[in-house]
Amino acid sequence: MKLIIVSGRSGSGKSTALRTLEDAGYHCVDNLPVGLLHDLVERYANLAHGDVPKIAVCIDARSPGLEQFPELLLQLRETAIDAQVLYLDALSPTLVKRFSETRRRHPLTDQDVDLREAIDMEARLLSTVADLANLTIDTTRISGKNLSEQIVHRMIEHGGTSMSLLFRSFGFKHGIPVDADFVFDLRCLPNPHWQPGLRPLTGRHEEVVVYLQSQALVNAMFQDIADYLKKWIPRFADNDRVYLTVGIGCTGGQHRSVYMAERLSQHFTPQLDQVLVRHRELDKA
Repeated sequence: MKLIIVSGRSGSGKSTALRTLEDAGYHCVDNLPVGLLHDLVERYANLAHGDVPKIAVCIDARSPGLEQFPELLLQLRETAIDAQVLYLDALSPTLVKRFSETRRRHPLTDQDVDLREAIDMEARLLSTVADLANLTIDTTRISGKNLSEQIVHRMIEHGGTSMSLLFRSFGFKHGIPVDADFVFDLRCLPNPHWQPGLRPLTGRHEEVVVYLQSQALVNAMFQDIADYLKKWIPRFADNDRVYLTVGIGCTGGQHRSVYMAERLSQHFTPQLDQVLVRHRELDKA
């Protein structure tokens, strides 16, 4: 049986995730009381008739019995069930803006709790779930289409049998991705932004690539990051870690971080079954 538990703060994209999983053939249940999770899994297993059932369940701050979740997840993982937790999140100001724009009511707001307080309260309530997540995706600056593509590539197509490594470039001035397991800061490197003719380009353009490859500091940084990841990725894999996200940041997320993320992904592609690269500031549209 394949079970994907979707969680995260309200406004982070859980509805989009469930629709994506439903389109992929998963039976989806929203806002399930935690205490019913084990019974639901058993019933689907009995109805499978030899097929491998695929279930997606949304458990979040609205779900009764949230305190039971760690114990129930441990019990599921001790069986033959392939149970994966997908946690979605975004920066708090982004969540506030999303609710303000859509005029939706946050499920934890009332006459005594305002929107920002509810969003912070939700983070505390879900902290244990977040800690148990197999994959966390930061939706702060990505579209619903981009979120769906990441879920398809990393959870559905990948299958969770070996390490999935994602390099995500970003700009520090737009905030650090909340889903990054490692963050490397490239702001000390020579910046193509200040070179004539390179400012309007990105780290994908040949002119920028040639410039950065000619810089000794850039090559030294690449080698240090590659050596570090080469040493520690196997340790995470030995600990049954399936998803790893590496944030590569520069000032604006246009040149140095994009170049380095591309170069690192090319370097590790022959070594791992799935290596992905995403550019937050370029892909957000």
